[in-house]
Amino acid sequence: MPGGRLTQQDRQQIALGLADGLAYAEIARRLDRPTSTITREVMRNGGPTAYRADLAHRATERRSQRRKQSTPQGPEAPPQAHGRDAEAVREYEETFTTVLMASGVPKMMSRVLACLTLTDTGSLTAAELVQHLQVSPASISKAIAFLESQGLVRRERDERRRERYVVDDDVWYQSMMASARATAQLVEIARQGVGILGPDTQAAARLENIARFVDFVGESIIRAAEQARDVLHTKPGTTPGGAAPAEPRSDRG
Repeated sequence: MPGGRLTQQDRQQIALGLADGLAYAEIARRLDRPTSTITREVMRNGGPTAYRADLAHRATERRSQRRKQSTPQGPEAPPQAHGRDAEAVREYEETFTTVLMASGVPKMMSRVLACLTLTDTGSLTAAELVQHLQVSPASISKAIAFLESQGLVRRERDERRRERYVVDDDVWYQSMMASARATAQLVEIARQGVGILGPDTQAAARLENIARFVDFVGESIIRAAEQARDVLHTKPGTTPGGAAPAEPRSDRG
């Protein structure tokens, strides 16, 4: 995989590719770079509609300078588990965070969710999150409150009575179902509007079409989530639909 940082010329090529409507994968192929590098570069510098090569290059130089100034003069970071490349893990965490942000999750919440997701245990304390992300406890508290409201994180106590924040196998399913419930509320409100505005009006027809569309999509999401739920519990070394499928959970309603 090609190494080295993006040059200003690389960034100009990225800007040209975006202007031509090219996908990130195609831009990456032309620059002989990983697609994740292009995705991260674009999303951290304004997104596909606001990306500018010159501004992106200057912003990267400033980040690099700040990183050098803030690097502690002490022992090296502990080695990663399972022989992982620490720098590759750090870059991947940035990419994962960027993609979460692109899906609409605020920045700090994306950082916390990415951090939890990429730990083998799937859980961390507030102190561990503060240390890893180098942010204030208040920032972590606010992010956790948001993620809890979206069904993406839950709390539990460990054997030392410390509060831990957990993203487990079922969190993504629960979040999807929460989204479907919110969609159902939109359907109900849209149909209330039909009665208020009058069934023979253009506005009412528009609302009815919205309700029908959202209702269909919401029901489809619920069916798909139920059918695919076992995928979230697939054990390492197996593949969904393979010879060793995940065992059904006995605690489902």
